[in-house]
Amino acid sequence: MHKEAIYFVGIGGIGMSGVAQYYLAQGHAVAGYDRVLTPLTQKLETLGAEVTDQEAVSAIPEVFKDPSNTKVVYTPAIPASSPLLAYFKTNGFEMKKRAEVIGEISHAIPCLAVAGTHGKTTTSAILTHLLRSCGKKITAFLGGIATNIESNFLLEGDEVMVVEADEFDRSFMHLAPQAIALTSMDADHLDIYGTANELTKTFHDFASKVPPAKRFVASDLTVEGNTFGVETGTHCVRNLRTVSGSYIFDFETPSVRIDDIRLPYPGRHNLMNAAAALALALEVGCSPETLKKGLALFRGVERRFSIRLTKPKIVIDDYAHHPTEINAVADALDVFYPTQKKLGVFQPHLFSRTRDFVAGFKKALARFDEVLLLDIYPARELPMEGITSALLVDSNHPSTALITKKDLSKSIANSTAEVVAIMGAGDIAFEVPHIIQTLKNQQDV
Repeated sequence: MHKEAIYFVGIGGIGMSGVAQYYLAQGHAVAGYDRVLTPLTQKLETLGAEVTDQEAVSAIPEVFKDPSNTKVVYTPAIPASSPLLAYFKTNGFEMKKRAEVIGEISHAIPCLAVAGTHGKTTTSAILTHLLRSCGKKITAFLGGIATNIESNFLLEGDEVMVVEADEFDRSFMHLAPQAIALTSMDADHLDIYGTANELTKTFHDFASKVPPAKRFVASDLTVEGNTFGVETGTHCVRNLRTVSGSYIFDFETPSVRIDDIRLPYPGRHNLMNAAAALALALEVGCSPETLKKGLALFRGVERRFSIRLTKPKIVIDDYAHHPTEINAVADALDVFYPTQKKLGVFQPHLFSRTRDFVAGFKKALARFDEVLLLDIYPARELPMEGITSALLVDSNHPSTALITKKDLSKSIANSTAEVVAIMGAGDIAFEVPHIIQTLKNQQDV
Protein backbone atom coordinates (compact mmCIF):
# COMPACT_ATOMS: atom_id res chain seq x y z
CA MET A 1 0.00 0.00 0.00
CA HIS A 2 1.41 3.37 -1.00
CA LYS A 3 1.62 6.08 1.62
CA GLU A 4 -1.35 8.43 1.64
CA ALA A 5 -1.05 11.38 -0.76
CA ILE A 6 -1.56 14.83 0.79
CA TYR A 7 -2.96 17.82 -1.12
CA PHE A 8 -2.71 21.29 0.46
CA VAL A 9 -5.11 24.12 -0.37
CA GLY A 10 -3.06 27.17 0.61
CA ILE A 11 0.29 25.36 0.67
CA GLY A 12 2.42 28.53 0.69
CA GLY A 13 1.28 29.86 4.07
CA ILE A 14 3.89 29.92 6.80
CA GLY A 15 1.98 27.36 8.86
CA MET A 16 0.82 25.21 5.97
CA SER A 17 4.27 24.96 4.42
CA GLY A 18 5.64 23.60 7.70
CA VAL A 19 3.06 20.80 7.72
CA ALA A 20 3.82 20.09 4.05
CA GLN A 21 7.50 19.74 4.92
CA TYR A 22 6.56 17.32 7.72
CA TYR A 23 4.65 15.05 5.32
CA LEU A 24 7.40 15.23 2.73
CA ALA A 25 9.90 14.13 5.38
CA GLN A 26 7.61 11.19 6.20
CA GLY A 27 7.73 10.05 2.56
CA HIS A 28 4.25 11.12 1.44
CA ALA A 29 3.46 12.45 -2.01
CA VAL A 30 2.66 16.14 -1.52
CA ALA A 31 1.09 18.71 -3.83
CA GLY A 32 -0.82 21.94 -3.37
CA TYR A 33 -2.17 25.25 -4.55
CA ASP A 34 -1.44 28.79 -3.48
CA ARG A 35 -2.36 31.98 -5.27
CA VAL A 36 1.18 33.39 -4.96
CA LEU A 37 4.39 31.45 -5.55
CA THR A 38 7.11 32.47 -3.08
CA PRO A 39 10.49 31.30 -1.80
CA LEU A 40 8.55 29.02 0.57
CA THR A 41 6.73 27.28 -2.29
CA GLN A 42 10.00 27.08 -4.23
CA LYS A 43 11.59 25.34 -1.24
CA LEU A 44 8.71 22.85 -1.15
CA GLU A 45 9.25 22.10 -4.82
CA THR A 46 12.96 21.42 -4.24
CA LEU A 47 11.89 18.96 -1.52
CA GLY A 48 9.63 17.13 -3.97
CA ALA A 49 6.22 18.79 -3.74
CA GLU A 50 4.16 19.76 -6.80
CA VAL A 51 2.94 23.33 -6.42
CA THR A 52 0.66 25.42 -8.64
CA ASP A 53 -0.81 28.91 -8.55
CA GLN A 54 -3.74 27.81 -10.74
CA GLU A 55 -6.92 27.49 -8.69
CA ALA A 56 -8.44 24.95 -11.03
CA VAL A 57 -9.36 21.28 -10.69
CA SER A 58 -7.50 20.62 -13.94
CA ALA A 59 -4.27 21.68 -12.21
CA ILE A 60 -4.54 18.95 -9.57
CA PRO A 61 -2.12 16.11 -10.45
CA GLU A 62 -3.95 12.85 -11.24
CA VAL A 63 -2.45 10.95 -8.31
CA PHE A 64 -4.17 13.39 -5.94
CA LYS A 65 -7.64 12.85 -7.44
CA ASP A 66 -8.19 9.50 -5.74
CA PRO A 67 -10.31 10.07 -2.60
CA SER A 68 -9.44 6.62 -1.28
CA ASN A 69 -5.76 7.52 -0.94
CA THR A 70 -5.63 11.35 -0.71
CA LYS A 71 -6.09 13.54 2.32
CA VAL A 72 -6.75 17.26 1.83
CA VAL A 73 -5.31 19.80 4.26
CA TYR A 74 -6.66 23.34 4.02
CA THR A 75 -6.38 26.66 5.80
CA PRO A 76 -9.40 28.73 6.89
CA ALA A 77 -7.75 31.64 5.06
CA ILE A 78 -8.94 30.06 1.79
CA PRO A 79 -12.40 31.43 0.88
CA ALA A 80 -15.27 28.93 1.17
CA SER A 81 -16.08 29.71 -2.48
CA SER A 82 -12.82 28.11 -3.65
CA PRO A 83 -13.45 25.71 -6.56
CA LEU A 84 -10.80 23.39 -5.14
CA LEU A 85 -12.56 23.11 -1.79
CA ALA A 86 -15.84 22.53 -3.61
CA TYR A 87 -14.30 19.74 -5.71
CA PHE A 88 -12.78 17.94 -2.73
CA LYS A 89 -15.96 18.25 -0.63
CA THR A 90 -18.20 17.07 -3.44
CA ASN A 91 -16.07 14.03 -4.19
CA GLY A 92 -15.80 12.66 -0.68
CA PHE A 93 -12.17 13.40 0.17
CA GLU A 94 -11.02 13.35 3.78
CA MET A 95 -10.51 17.02 4.61
CA LYS A 96 -8.75 18.48 7.63
CA LYS A 97 -7.79 21.96 8.72
CA ARG A 98 -4.09 22.54 9.26
CA ALA A 99 -4.78 22.96 12.99
CA GLU A 100 -6.37 19.51 13.20
CA VAL A 101 -3.32 17.91 11.59
CA ILE A 102 -0.87 19.62 13.94
CA GLY A 103 -3.17 18.67 16.80
CA GLU A 104 -2.91 15.01 15.82
CA ILE A 105 0.88 15.23 15.73
CA SER A 106 0.88 16.91 19.17
CA HIS A 107 -0.90 13.88 20.64
CA ALA A 108 1.99 11.67 19.56
CA ILE A 109 4.96 13.82 20.71
CA PRO A 110 5.39 15.65 24.07
CA CYS A 111 4.28 19.16 23.10
CA LEU A 112 5.34 22.62 24.27
CA ALA A 113 2.86 25.17 22.93
CA VAL A 114 3.45 28.93 22.74
CA ALA A 115 0.28 31.03 22.51
CA GLY A 116 -0.53 34.74 22.47
CA THR A 117 -1.75 37.44 20.12
CA HIS A 118 1.84 38.76 19.95
CA GLY A 119 5.22 37.20 20.59
CA LYS A 120 4.47 33.55 19.88
CA THR A 121 6.65 33.28 16.75
CA THR A 122 9.76 34.75 18.34
CA THR A 123 9.18 32.88 21.61
CA SER A 124 8.76 29.53 19.85
CA ALA A 125 11.85 30.25 17.71
CA ILE A 126 13.94 31.07 20.81
CA LEU A 127 12.60 27.94 22.51
CA THR A 128 13.47 25.78 19.50
CA HIS A 129 16.99 27.21 19.45
CA LEU A 130 17.46 26.70 23.20
CA LEU A 131 16.22 23.09 23.12
CA ARG A 132 18.60 22.30 20.26
CA SER A 133 21.41 23.98 22.18
CA CYS A 134 20.87 21.59 25.09
CA GLY A 135 20.75 18.52 22.86
CA LYS A 136 17.00 17.83 22.67
CA LYS A 137 15.85 16.02 19.51
CA ILE A 138 12.86 18.05 18.47
CA THR A 139 10.13 18.64 15.94
CA ALA A 140 9.11 22.30 15.55
CA PHE A 141 6.34 24.09 13.67
CA LEU A 142 7.04 27.84 13.65
CA GLY A 143 5.14 30.84 12.31
CA GLY A 144 8.22 32.48 10.82
CA ILE A 145 11.64 31.72 9.38
CA ALA A 146 14.00 31.25 12.34
CA THR A 147 17.43 32.48 11.28
CA ASN A 148 19.36 29.86 13.27
CA ILE A 149 17.74 27.00 11.32
CA GLU A 150 16.80 29.05 8.21
CA SER A 151 13.35 27.47 8.25
CA ASN A 152 9.88 27.50 9.77
CA PHE A 153 10.06 23.74 10.33
CA LEU A 154 12.47 21.37 12.04
CA LEU A 155 12.42 17.57 12.23
CA GLU A 156 15.32 16.18 14.25
CA GLY A 157 13.48 13.76 16.53
CA ASP A 158 10.39 13.15 18.64
CA GLU A 159 11.75 13.86 22.12
CA VAL A 160 9.76 17.10 22.26
CA MET A 161 7.60 19.18 19.90
CA VAL A 162 7.51 22.98 19.79
CA VAL A 163 4.45 24.49 18.19
CA GLU A 164 3.20 28.02 17.73
CA ALA A 165 -0.33 27.78 19.09
CA ASP A 166 -2.44 29.94 16.78
CA GLU A 167 -5.58 31.56 18.18
CA PHE A 168 -7.00 32.35 14.72
CA ASP A 169 -10.14 30.29 14.11
CA ARG A 170 -9.57 28.73 17.58
CA SER A 171 -6.89 26.56 15.97
CA PHE A 172 -4.96 25.99 19.20
CA MET A 173 -7.86 24.13 20.77
CA HIS A 174 -6.84 21.08 18.68
CA LEU A 175 -3.48 20.81 20.47
CA ALA A 176 -2.60 18.43 23.31
CA PRO A 177 0.23 20.31 25.07
CA GLN A 178 2.19 19.15 28.13
CA ALA A 179 3.19 22.72 29.01
CA ILE A 180 2.36 26.14 27.57
CA ALA A 181 3.60 29.70 27.46
CA LEU A 182 1.04 32.49 27.10
CA THR A 183 2.56 35.81 26.02
CA SER A 184 -0.43 38.15 25.49
CA MET A 185 -4.21 38.30 25.10
CA ASP A 186 -4.80 41.62 23.32
CA ALA A 187 -7.97 41.98 21.28
CA ASP A 188 -7.50 40.69 17.72
CA HIS A 189 -9.29 38.49 15.18
CA LEU A 190 -12.59 40.10 16.15
CA ASP A 191 -13.94 38.94 12.77
CA ILE A 192 -13.73 35.43 14.28
CA TYR A 193 -14.45 36.06 17.97
CA GLY A 194 -16.88 38.98 17.83
CA THR A 195 -15.73 40.48 21.13
CA ALA A 196 -12.50 40.83 23.07
CA ASN A 197 -14.15 38.99 25.98
CA GLU A 198 -14.80 35.94 23.80
CA LEU A 199 -11.17 35.92 22.67
CA THR A 200 -10.01 36.13 26.31
CA LYS A 201 -12.36 33.30 27.28
CA THR A 202 -10.90 31.10 24.54
CA PHE A 203 -7.36 31.77 25.75
CA HIS A 204 -8.50 30.67 29.22
CA ASP A 205 -10.00 27.53 27.69
CA PHE A 206 -6.70 26.82 25.95
CA ALA A 207 -4.72 27.36 29.15
CA SER A 208 -6.98 24.89 30.98
CA LYS A 209 -5.57 22.09 28.79
CA VAL A 210 -2.67 21.90 31.27
CA PRO A 211 -2.59 22.31 35.08
CA PRO A 212 -1.48 25.69 36.49
CA ALA A 213 1.98 24.33 37.34
CA LYS A 214 2.57 23.69 33.62
CA ARG A 215 1.50 27.19 32.53
CA PHE A 216 3.99 30.03 32.06
CA VAL A 217 2.02 33.24 31.73
CA ALA A 218 3.01 36.88 31.17
CA SER A 219 2.72 38.59 34.54
CA ASP A 220 0.08 41.09 33.41
CA LEU A 221 -2.42 38.42 32.29
CA THR A 222 -5.40 37.03 34.21
CA VAL A 223 -4.56 33.34 33.77
CA GLU A 224 -3.46 31.31 36.80
CA GLY A 225 0.01 29.76 36.58
CA ASN A 226 3.72 30.52 36.83
CA THR A 227 4.36 34.09 35.72
CA PHE A 228 7.18 35.68 33.78
CA GLY A 229 8.17 39.30 33.34
CA VAL A 230 10.80 42.02 33.64
CA GLU A 231 11.38 42.72 37.36
CA THR A 232 8.18 40.80 38.13
CA GLY A 233 6.87 37.25 38.18
CA THR A 234 7.98 33.85 39.43
CA HIS A 235 10.32 33.61 36.40
CA CYS A 236 11.88 37.03 36.33
CA VAL A 237 14.31 39.11 34.27
CA ARG A 238 16.36 41.18 36.71
CA ASN A 239 19.27 43.66 36.64
CA LEU A 240 18.64 44.59 33.01
CA ARG A 241 21.23 46.60 31.14
CA THR A 242 22.07 47.36 27.52
CA VAL A 243 25.64 46.73 26.35
CA SER A 244 26.86 47.13 22.75
CA GLY A 245 23.44 46.59 21.19
CA SER A 246 22.56 43.58 23.37
CA TYR A 247 20.56 43.11 26.55
CA ILE A 248 22.38 41.65 29.56
CA PHE A 249 20.26 40.38 32.44
CA ASP A 250 19.86 37.84 35.22
CA PHE A 251 17.04 35.27 35.14
CA GLU A 252 15.60 34.09 38.42
CA THR A 253 13.05 31.34 39.14
CA PRO A 254 11.98 29.76 42.45
CA SER A 255 14.77 27.17 42.03
CA VAL A 256 17.34 28.60 39.57
CA ARG A 257 19.30 31.82 39.02
CA ILE A 258 21.26 32.44 35.81
CA ASP A 259 23.50 35.51 35.88
CA ASP A 260 24.62 37.74 33.02
CA ILE A 261 22.56 36.23 30.20
CA ARG A 262 23.03 37.97 26.86
CA LEU A 263 20.18 38.51 24.37
CA PRO A 264 21.52 39.98 21.10
CA TYR A 265 18.03 40.95 19.91
CA PRO A 266 16.49 44.40 20.46
CA GLY A 267 13.10 45.26 21.91
CA ARG A 268 11.77 45.00 25.45
CA HIS A 269 9.04 42.68 24.17
CA ASN A 270 11.79 40.24 23.18
CA LEU A 271 12.94 40.12 26.81
CA MET A 272 9.47 38.82 27.62
CA ASN A 273 9.72 36.32 24.77
CA ALA A 274 13.12 35.15 26.01
CA ALA A 275 11.80 34.80 29.56
CA ALA A 276 8.94 32.59 28.37
CA ALA A 277 11.30 30.42 26.32
CA LEU A 278 13.81 30.09 29.17
CA ALA A 279 11.01 29.06 31.55
CA LEU A 280 9.77 26.30 29.22
CA ALA A 281 13.32 25.10 28.48
CA LEU A 282 14.05 24.79 32.20
CA GLU A 283 10.76 22.94 32.62
CA VAL A 284 11.93 20.16 30.29
CA GLY A 285 15.32 19.80 31.94
CA CYS A 286 17.75 22.07 30.08
CA SER A 287 20.74 23.12 32.17
CA PRO A 288 21.07 26.80 33.14
CA GLU A 289 24.62 27.10 31.78
CA THR A 290 23.64 25.60 28.41
CA LEU A 291 20.70 28.00 28.15
CA LYS A 292 22.96 30.95 28.89
CA LYS A 293 25.33 29.94 26.10
CA GLY A 294 22.46 29.19 23.72
CA LEU A 295 20.56 32.46 24.09
CA ALA A 296 23.67 34.49 23.27
CA LEU A 297 23.73 32.75 19.89
CA PHE A 298 20.09 33.37 18.98
CA ARG A 299 19.95 35.21 15.65
CA GLY A 300 16.32 36.19 15.39
CA VAL A 301 13.36 35.53 13.13
CA GLU A 302 12.90 36.80 9.60
CA ARG A 303 10.68 39.90 9.56
CA ARG A 304 10.78 40.28 13.34
CA PHE A 305 12.80 43.50 13.73
CA SER A 306 15.11 42.29 10.97
CA ILE A 307 17.82 44.86 10.22
CA ARG A 308 18.10 44.66 6.44
CA LEU A 309 20.37 47.64 5.75
CA THR A 310 22.55 50.00 7.77
CA LYS A 311 23.70 52.55 5.15
CA PRO A 312 22.69 55.05 3.81
CA LYS A 313 19.64 54.44 6.00
CA ILE A 314 18.90 51.84 8.66
CA VAL A 315 16.07 49.66 7.27
CA ILE A 316 14.14 47.40 9.62
CA ASP A 317 11.62 44.88 8.30
CA ASP A 318 8.90 43.71 10.71
CA TYR A 319 5.70 41.65 10.56
CA ALA A 320 3.88 44.12 12.87
CA HIS A 321 0.20 44.32 11.90
CA HIS A 322 -1.53 45.24 15.19
CA PRO A 323 -1.20 48.49 17.20
CA THR A 324 0.55 46.66 20.05
CA GLU A 325 3.14 45.28 17.62
CA ILE A 326 3.74 48.69 16.01
CA ASN A 327 4.26 50.12 19.50
CA ALA A 328 6.77 47.34 20.22
CA VAL A 329 8.73 48.32 17.09
CA ALA A 330 8.62 51.99 18.14
CA ASP A 331 9.79 51.06 21.66
CA ALA A 332 12.80 49.17 20.26
CA LEU A 333 13.66 52.06 17.93
CA ASP A 334 13.51 54.51 20.84
CA VAL A 335 15.99 52.38 22.81
CA PHE A 336 18.48 51.59 20.05
CA TYR A 337 18.14 54.70 17.82
CA PRO A 338 17.02 57.40 20.27
CA THR A 339 18.21 60.48 18.35
CA GLN A 340 17.59 59.48 14.72
CA LYS A 341 14.62 60.62 12.66
CA LYS A 342 12.26 57.70 12.05
CA LEU A 343 9.97 56.80 9.13
CA GLY A 344 7.23 54.21 9.59
CA VAL A 345 5.97 52.45 6.45
CA PHE A 346 2.80 50.47 7.11
CA GLN A 347 0.58 48.20 5.04
CA PRO A 348 -2.63 47.50 7.02
CA HIS A 349 -3.68 43.84 7.06
CA LEU A 350 -7.40 43.03 6.79
CA PHE A 351 -10.29 45.47 6.44
CA SER A 352 -11.83 44.19 9.68
CA ARG A 353 -8.66 44.73 11.73
CA THR A 354 -8.26 48.24 10.28
CA ARG A 355 -11.87 49.03 11.16
CA ASP A 356 -11.62 47.60 14.69
CA PHE A 357 -8.41 49.40 15.72
CA VAL A 358 -8.40 52.77 13.91
CA ALA A 359 -7.63 54.78 17.06
CA GLY A 360 -4.92 52.34 18.16
CA PHE A 361 -3.21 52.37 14.78
CA LYS A 362 -3.24 56.18 14.60
CA LYS A 363 -1.78 56.50 18.08
CA ALA A 364 0.97 53.92 17.41
CA LEU A 365 1.92 55.39 14.03
CA ALA A 366 2.07 58.89 15.51
CA ARG A 367 5.24 57.79 17.33
CA PHE A 368 7.13 57.97 14.00
CA ASP A 369 8.39 61.29 12.65
CA GLU A 370 7.04 60.42 9.19
CA VAL A 371 4.48 57.80 8.07
CA LEU A 372 3.78 56.25 4.67
CA LEU A 373 0.58 54.18 4.33
CA LEU A 374 -0.06 51.58 1.63
CA ASP A 375 -3.49 50.25 0.68
CA ILE A 376 -5.02 47.60 2.95
CA TYR A 377 -3.90 44.05 2.19
CA PRO A 378 -7.19 42.11 2.02
CA ALA A 379 -5.89 38.56 2.65
CA ARG A 380 -9.05 36.46 3.07
CA GLU A 381 -11.50 39.39 3.11
CA LEU A 382 -13.58 41.28 0.58
CA PRO A 383 -13.51 45.10 0.67
CA MET A 384 -15.69 46.85 3.25
CA GLU A 385 -17.43 50.09 2.33
CA GLY A 386 -15.64 53.10 3.78
CA ILE A 387 -12.73 51.10 5.19
CA THR A 388 -9.47 52.25 3.60
CA SER A 389 -5.98 53.24 4.71
CA ALA A 390 -7.13 56.86 4.65
CA LEU A 391 -8.82 56.20 8.02
CA LEU A 392 -5.34 55.94 9.56
CA VAL A 393 -4.19 59.36 8.37
CA ASP A 394 -3.86 61.53 11.47
CA SER A 395 -4.68 65.19 10.83
CA ASN A 396 -2.51 66.06 13.85
CA HIS A 397 0.45 64.32 12.21
CA PRO A 398 1.13 66.30 9.03
CA SER A 399 3.96 64.01 7.89
CA THR A 400 1.59 61.14 7.05
CA ALA A 401 0.94 60.26 3.42
CA LEU A 402 -0.89 57.61 1.39
CA ILE A 403 1.32 55.97 -1.20
CA THR A 404 1.33 53.28 -3.88
CA LYS A 405 3.86 50.45 -4.08
CA LYS A 406 5.12 51.96 -7.35
CA ASP A 407 6.25 55.13 -5.57
CA LEU A 408 7.34 53.53 -2.30
CA SER A 409 11.08 53.03 -2.87
CA LYS A 410 11.56 56.52 -4.30
CA SER A 411 9.66 58.14 -1.42
CA ILE A 412 11.76 56.29 1.15
CA ALA A 413 14.96 57.30 -0.65
CA ASN A 414 13.83 60.96 -0.72
CA SER A 415 12.92 61.01 2.98
CA THR A 416 15.28 62.70 5.41
CA ALA A 417 14.59 59.95 7.96
CA GLU A 418 17.67 58.01 9.05
CA VAL A 419 15.74 54.92 10.25
CA VAL A 420 12.98 53.22 8.23
CA ALA A 421 10.64 50.64 9.76
CA ILE A 422 8.71 48.63 7.15
CA MET A 423 5.71 47.00 8.82
CA GLY A 424 2.86 44.71 7.81
CA ALA A 425 1.77 41.09 7.43
CA GLY A 426 0.76 41.29 3.76
CA ASP A 427 2.85 41.38 0.60
CA ILE A 428 4.86 44.45 1.68
CA ALA A 429 7.72 42.03 2.39
CA PHE A 430 8.17 41.55 -1.35
CA GLU A 431 8.91 45.29 -1.70
CA VAL A 432 11.85 45.23 0.70
CA PRO A 433 14.52 43.98 -1.77
CA HIS A 434 13.60 46.76 -4.22
CA ILE A 435 13.69 49.36 -1.44
CA ILE A 436 17.14 48.18 -0.38
CA GLN A 437 18.45 48.23 -3.93
CA THR A 438 17.10 51.74 -4.49
CA LEU A 439 18.85 52.99 -1.35
CA LYS A 440 22.12 51.29 -2.31
CA ASN A 441 21.94 52.86 -5.77
CA GLN A 442 21.35 56.23 -4.14
CA GLN A 443 24.45 55.74 -1.99
CA ASP A 444 26.57 54.84 -5.04
CA VAL A 445 25.66 58.01 -6.93
